Amino acid sequence: MAAALDDVRNIGIIAHIDAGKTTTTERILFYTDATHRVGQVDEGTATTDFDPEEAERGITIYSAAVSCRWKETTINIIDTPGHVDFTAEVERSLRVLDGAVVIFSAVEGVEAQSETVWRQADKYKVPRICFINKLDRIGADFDRVMAQVADRLQCKPVAVTLPMGAGSPPDPNAFSGIIDLIAMKAHYFDPAKQGKEFKVEDVPAEFADRAAEARQLLLEAVCEIDDDAMEAYLESEDLPSDQVRTLLRKGTLEGAFHPVFSGSSLDYIGVQPLLDGVAAYLPSPLDRPPVEGTNPMSKKETGPVIRHTDPDEPVAGLVFKIVAEQHADLYFFRIYSGTLKSSSRLLNPRTGKKELVSQIWQVQASQRTKIDEAHAGNIVGLVGPKDAVTGDTLCDANKPVLLESIHFPQTVISMAVEPESSAERKKLNDVLARLAKQDPTFDSRVNEDTGQTIISGMGELHLEVIRNRLHNDFKLDVRVHKPRVSYRETIKSGAKLRGTGEFEKSQPGEGVSEQTVVELLLERRAGDQPLSAIDKSKDLSNEQSATLKQAVLDELKGGGIVGYPLYDILATIQSVKTPVGGTPSEIGLQAAAARAVREALIEEHIVLLEPKMRLEVVTPSEFLGNIQADLQARRAMITGTETRGDLVVIDAEAALSQMFGYSTQVRSLSQGRATYSMELLKYDEAPRDILEEMLG
Repeated sequence: MAAALDDVRNIGIIAHIDAGKTTTTERILFYTDATHRVGQVDEGTATTDFDPEEAERGITIYSAAVSCRWKETTINIIDTPGHVDFTAEVERSLRVLDGAVVIFSAVEGVEAQSETVWRQADKYKVPRICFINKLDRIGADFDRVMAQVADRLQCKPVAVTLPMGAGSPPDPNAFSGIIDLIAMKAHYFDPAKQGKEFKVEDVPAEFADRAAEARQLLLEAVCEIDDDAMEAYLESEDLPSDQVRTLLRKGTLEGAFHPVFSGSSLDYIGVQPLLDGVAAYLPSPLDRPPVEGTNPMSKKETGPVIRHTDPDEPVAGLVFKIVAEQHADLYFFRIYSGTLKSSSRLLNPRTGKKELVSQIWQVQASQRTKIDEAHAGNIVGLVGPKDAVTGDTLCDANKPVLLESIHFPQTVISMAVEPESSAERKKLNDVLARLAKQDPTFDSRVNEDTGQTIISGMGELHLEVIRNRLHNDFKLDVRVHKPRVSYRETIKSGAKLRGTGEFEKSQPGEGVSEQTVVELLLERRAGDQPLSAIDKSKDLSNEQSATLKQAVLDELKGGGIVGYPLYDILATIQSVKTPVGGTPSEIGLQAAAARAVREALIEEHIVLLEPKMRLEVVTPSEFLGNIQADLQARRAMITGTETRGDLVVIDAEAALSQMFGYSTQVRSLSQGRATYSMELLKYDEAPRDILEEMLG
């Protein structure tokens, strides 16, 4: 089993939208004989973009799992979305993957979402290799992208293959193939055979000097991590190819550098060497550190609980994705240790309940194969669990372990949805609950004042896709209202808001039997932090103190003056008094705490926080003036511009409330030639007039 695991690669393909992730995945599946025809994104025939919405839009929305075999290596691939609205798909995929291939466009280079996915990979310490794609395009520049990777991502890229030329015919310097810098051979791929066949020749004379220089940089990089190799290199100015590959693998796994490959997936150039790189330099499950967790069932066992990638250890794994389907939800599950068998029952440490695993499936995009058991290091689909959610651990009930969960960003945009008929209201609520279980960045709730159902997500496209799913997948006709911003409330910096709440209970003829008075202080915390409460009263038992703190938090969670969620607030309980003596009751503490919070939240000391977005617009230079003027009219602050070939990149910060409908506007201003991406940067104070308008 260990030998087989050593030949497994669980990898993700991640990048900015339109860098070529899905096209590269299609070529990989074709060259590994996992498919017998090449799927095309533009034609809606890509294997991993099997959802009708993905096929129609030509983008990836849902991460898809596929498996293939390249030479002696089994490669399990998750093709992830590049659009920022679906960044949760990347987050949860990277949480459970062992390695990643990061794709950059040779024209656009390192884009906004490129930086986001790189930071996500950094967070989970995922080793990765890079692929500079689209070298056949006008404006492609391999060296410029290498410099951007080093500068913007603060890492060390090391070229392993080098492009011969850039651009497309009739340019005499058009991209024609790649140079393998380890073997120092040129590779020419046959487009008539869709790149399945390629010729290996000596490096052409016009590229010899550049290839020699690039190889020297490669050798210097690998020698830096091994003293013996450095000594050998200084003596002979060269290293054997096998030693270079060994050191490349070592440096990649340690994160010392990132091997970079070059090609054009659309033109069938350079994908097979990338596959060789996946097998040679990315980790197997055995190369990754054992996972650590805690034992939630034991108060004595406070140290970490370790689980190794061993089929003989107790089974443990993580649910990282749930697909809501009409008959039964499919739970994507990474097995970190043990052997999982169908019809077994696993403990969910979060709920303390057991979950039935009735079926185990090997997932291949939209196709599935039922299997009887699966081992550590594998990713499978489960049918049977009921209460598990994304980020939950499932483990052996006799050897419990709680693994680190997955954290997702807050929603930033909302809209109201209503069923066409009241008879469908229950079905709508049930479907929304299932979709929220599937997508941690989607939420739905009923507004108690208006009775409206409010759905929230990461952007306009995100909510549009949800709305289409309601109609197409669940046959629900809904009316939707204009999207609106998910604001937050907090208190002014430096303000100290004091509140006193009193609860009094009396019996007829007996006078006051209980009187509880709670005094507290509310202060603004620094940064984007959740609510917290501390008890400095020293008048209560531990149990009563916990009840009181929870009552304060519950009241704060109910929202501020306008009704939006409160953030960045520390509540300090100063004193708890019981003038008539006796012990305060649970109800008394809860009621007094709620009244103290309400008294402290004074309107003039409340500020509204709005989501500020980081915006990147890429436009041909002739439309720059129109786009800048429009951004300024939207209260956007332009933080920088940069020229990339014939294109200009505008970096800006803008309030989300000013960016509704921007996708249509930017296309109109640029004759459809400009693109943009937007992601949450921070929550910042909104202009006072917005709050005053809400308060009427």
